[in-house]
Amino acid sequence: MAEKTILLDHGSGGLASQELIGNLFLKYLDNPTLHSLEDSAIIENQKGNLAFTTDSYVVDPLFFPGGDIGKLAVHGTINDLAMRGAKPLCLSLGLILEEGLPFDDLERIIQSISEACKEADVPVVTGDTKVVPKGKGDKIFINTSGIGVVDTDVVISSAKAEEGDAILLSGTLGDHGITIMTRRAGVALEGDLKSDTRSLHRLVAKLLQEIPGAVHTLRDPTRGGVATSLNEIAASSGLSIELRDEDLPIRPSVRAACEMLGLEPMYLANEGKCLAVVAADKAEQALEIMRSTSEGAEAVIIGRVTAGKAGRVTINTPVGGSRVVTPLHGEPLPRIC
Repeated sequence: MAEKTILLDHGSGGLASQELIGNLFLKYLDNPTLHSLEDSAIIENQKGNLAFTTDSYVVDPLFFPGGDIGKLAVHGTINDLAMRGAKPLCLSLGLILEEGLPFDDLERIIQSISEACKEADVPVVTGDTKVVPKGKGDKIFINTSGIGVVDTDVVISSAKAEEGDAILLSGTLGDHGITIMTRRAGVALEGDLKSDTRSLHRLVAKLLQEIPGAVHTLRDPTRGGVATSLNEIAASSGLSIELRDEDLPIRPSVRAACEMLGLEPMYLANEGKCLAVVAADKAEQALEIMRSTSEGAEAVIIGRVTAGKAGRVTINTPVGGSRVVTPLHGEPLPRIC
């Protein structure tokens, strides 16, 4: 029996499209707002400022240890909202499917999206599907947009970093990037290395609730890694950032893979970690808060903001020297998210 696959007819808007929506998407993603299948979702008035974000996901391979393109899309958009201090309310889901995509793969991805949304308590409330001819795409591309609400007294921005602030990282560097690279290259590593993809909005909410006003900047260091995110913070704030090499948390398996493949962990993508720039007098409390959550159990303080040359990021080495860390140039790890 031939494998069931996506046909061009599934993107026609006709009967096949309706069956795809009813028999697959609503099977896993159903909720009162999405079930109405209107052209747009109505979001009732919320108290606070609205946050809005959008992102597209083209990761290769689609499935990898620790996650898949579906989880990545949900977590990535939720985290973009959380990095501005927003409580995520809902998501949209846009799919570009290539003719011939196995139906089983699509169902596995939709089921994964459903699980991620339920775990995060953030529903998909509207969506769209298009199908392109075989050879005109690469299996599946996903776009997710998200809407959240920010308390009016919360202002989180890269420009708000202040001299003396501590820089915290919620966990280890480069897990996602190395997982994707080694999976693609067929390289086997010792240990249980997997993508760190997860949602961070609950960790952020706890920080904002327990140390109000002390969190100045939040960033999720995805493409370009921690190095690029820190350069952007330094440039936006007009200050410098100093790190200590021995404080950077890197799993031995990631370090070994980087040495083998000629990669720098500071530039590798992370899909479930955040940087928090916090007032110096609240740094230890912020660290305790992070470590009290499953998402931030391995959190560490990695550096501080200084009044040095605007936009400069440096790492102090164990032998007493220092080196400048520049933003990522080029793309050493394509299609990581």
